[in-house]
Amino acid sequence: MKNFGNLLWGLVFLALGLIFGLNALGITDINVFFKGWWTLFIIIPCFIGLFKDKNKTGNIIGLIIGVILLVCVQGIIPFSLIWKLALPLVFVIIGIVLIFNGVITGRVRNKIKEMNKGENTEYCATFATQRTKVDGEEFKGANINAIFGSVELDLRNAIITNEKVIEASAIFGGVDIYVPSNVKVKVTSVPIFGGVSDKSNKPADENAPTIYISAFCMFGGVDIK
Repeated sequence: MKNFGNLLWGLVFLALGLIFGLNALGITDINVFFKGWWTLFIIIPCFIGLFKDKNKTGNIIGLIIGVILLVCVQGIIPFSLIWKLALPLVFVIIGIVLIFNGVITGRVRNKIKEMNKGENTEYCATFATQRTKVDGEEFKGANINAIFGSVELDLRNAIITNEKVIEASAIFGGVDIYVPSNVKVKVTSVPIFGGVSDKSNKPADENAPTIYISAFCMFGGVDIK
């Protein structure tokens, strides 16, 4: 996909070069700076990002916003109508994100469903903060919910010998997960005006145990450190 994304960028610059060159020679008279041309700085990177980036959500939202701005500037749709349709557009964006993420992350999500047998420990913070450290104990998995609050789960000294599952939801809140340096992390996420940041170290041992993290972020974030 990354090679295909680079190919698309190459075609964009090739097209621009040809247009400017032909215009300079008087062969063509293509108006590159049409009304609303600046929206292409949103549309093109977001479109190409769908083929290059792992996290597609931001690109999907950016592409929708860019197209809406373009049709408004062109006078096809008045800005006043966009304000009236703001709430329906939010629901449409959320629906697209959920469908899109369900398709591209199906393998990891199915793996999580297979492994999750209800043994997970519950951590929840609603309008509050919860900090938990698993020190010298076996970690069996976790369900984390941060709603208008924050949860910090420190697993750096936990005993992890095989695959584990963490399901995390951050709704107008934040979740911080500290993982040991000797485990692998695989993430599947549904970010809606939020996101997941994975800054965990990659162990040299290919047979290291794996922590599967399924994250749902709505106006919130999950940080993996």
